[in-house]
Amino acid sequence: MANVTRDLVERASPDQTALITIDAARNRRVWTFGELADGARATAARFAELGVGRGDVVYTLCGSRNEWVLTMLACLRLGAVMAPCSPMLRADDLRTRARTAEPRLVVAGDRHLDVLAEAGLDGSVLPLSAWDIEPGAADVPPAQDLPDDDPAFLLFTSGSTGTPKPVWHGQRYVWGQRLQAEHWLGARPGDIVWSTAAPGWSKSTRNAFLAPWLMGAVAVLSEARFDVEQRLATVRAEGVTVLCMSPTEWRMLLAAGEPPALPSLRRLVAAGEPLDKETIAQWRAATGLTIADGYGQTETGHIAGSPPGSDAPQGSAGLPLPGVGTRLHDGELQVDAATLPTLSLVPDTDLVDGRWWPTGDLFEQDDDGWLFFTSRADDVILSSGYRIDPVEVETALRGHGAVRDCLVAGIPDAQRGEVVAALVVVDSDPPEDLAAVLQRHVRAVTAPYKYPRVIRFVDALPRTTTGKAARDKGRELLRA
Repeated sequence: MANVTRDLVERASPDQTALITIDAARNRRVWTFGELADGARATAARFAELGVGRGDVVYTLCGSRNEWVLTMLACLRLGAVMAPCSPMLRADDLRTRARTAEPRLVVAGDRHLDVLAEAGLDGSVLPLSAWDIEPGAADVPPAQDLPDDDPAFLLFTSGSTGTPKPVWHGQRYVWGQRLQAEHWLGARPGDIVWSTAAPGWSKSTRNAFLAPWLMGAVAVLSEARFDVEQRLATVRAEGVTVLCMSPTEWRMLLAAGEPPALPSLRRLVAAGEPLDKETIAQWRAATGLTIADGYGQTETGHIAGSPPGSDAPQGSAGLPLPGVGTRLHDGELQVDAATLPTLSLVPDTDLVDGRWWPTGDLFEQDDDGWLFFTSRADDVILSSGYRIDPVEVETALRGHGAVRDCLVAGIPDAQRGEVVAALVVVDSDPPEDLAAVLQRHVRAVTAPYKYPRVIRFVDALPRTTTGKAARDKGRELLRA
């Protein structure tokens, strides 16, 4: 029995720096653990006045702000369940979530009030403009002693291959993050850690500040939307030592020019989607640091990652975390549920043989144990009897200098069953022969039968609310 807020935050040294927040107007504040503890107690008291208790669900729709942090800590203190929502969600998205769990309270930025009303969720909203919670509340509820399997978070899968699915995580999810924080994120006492994922990503829930705190590090939280110059300026100004970004963000920084000088950095980390070899090579050449890729799911938390100090093969998703049992079953990565402390609260009926969690992702593994993602089991393209991995074709396309981003999927074909098709983003208007040039390029770097027979140039790829490339939507565009 434990309580995350009490045992991790309130019992920390009150003068120790815990968090640096930067709002959209670039207002900066440094928070000590003592200030966060006081704020969490006051927020818990206010939530209790609004009827929030153990087991109740609290939505957040407010971006990477200090109120988001205090809401999470208040929920963990009360035993309430926090459901962080992406600020990009629309009314239909919110209604889908509400069918899983009706919120007792929604903490929301004022710009989201209209969409909440449209979704029918405006009955119990605490707008940020009414956030008048100050330390010193008289009736602070006691911190709940909570078992490991008591619900703590309601997350939703990204929806990159279908309708987002609800995922319930227990209190053990927080304490279990120490494993990946040490062996993948690589945070150490004294580090300044910035995990840039916005609320709504499961990675943000576990890595924005919880994982750094478990390792004695300081976390950075910025509300600003992605901007190359602002991102670099923040890294320099705050002296960030561990930077965790999505592969898309690492590529976008490269698209703006040569990798910049960022002398404070000692560790680069990525997760969320496969990271291509070319991006890793360019950052390594510029900084001497290798981006440590990792792999996990909303349902599982982190399963594998490139450990600090390791020489990971380029393109690898890492090694299974220490103590985590894995196997490849017909190419699918499966995880021994009993060995993964961050596995969601799944029923035994969801496990293979009552033991193995099926990830639905296909991997290869070399003799040293390094894992290499190939594709989703349901994304494999079957063309003229060939099984074609769309990620391999995407990697080949990104190896051409004209390609900024791409998405590959199979589309129906009367003769071949399916053919390979690609949405391609370039930096300027493509010349008439660029499609043929890219087809020849793919044929030259991989098996010729894998080249995209259909190429469509687009200004941007379709993405989910958490920023991942939406393969289902891409497939629909290619079929249109």
